[in-house]
Amino acid sequence: MFISTAYAATTEAAKHGAEHGEKSGVFPPFDPSTFSSQLVWLAITFGFFYFFMARVALPRIGNILEDRRDRISQDLVEAQRLKEETDASIAAYEQELSEARHKAHVIGGEANDKARAVTDSEREKVEAELAESLEEAETRIGNIRDAAMAEVEVIASDTAEAIVNQLIGGKTTRAELAKAISLASR
Repeated sequence: MFISTAYAATTEAAKHGAEHGEKSGVFPPFDPSTFSSQLVWLAITFGFFYFFMARVALPRIGNILEDRRDRISQDLVEAQRLKEETDASIAAYEQELSEARHKAHVIGGEANDKARAVTDSEREKVEAELAESLEEAETRIGNIRDAAMAEVEVIASDTAEAIVNQLIGGKTTRAELAKAISLASR
């Protein structure tokens, strides 16, 4: 149905063109009889577009490109400034970090020296106390030894008296035994 309607429309257009004296089958832009008018309209259209591009479009595009170029250069300057500030901040940070490490090292050394001094003084106190305790112990040991030695003489005299009494069978006096023991121990 559509095909037949379309075919009928084309045949009617061909009949209408033939009635008005038009040549059928030639594409109008390639028709040599219309070249002069086409060239005139081409020149007018080219002139209009040239004028439009030269006066309106290209200046706007140039301004846009110039604005972008300026903005990019400003951004680059700002980025360089920020980079320099960052580098300065990093250098200051490194300097402060170095100073802080040095201060920490000094404080640690001072604390170590103070701790060593306190430890040395405590050690000296403990050594002094130990020396006193040692002297007291030696004095007590000497006293105990002297007391033991004194009792050894009593025990020796008691033992000697018992032995002499057993051997001799007689009675000797303590004074005689003490005199004999003191002569023997010299």
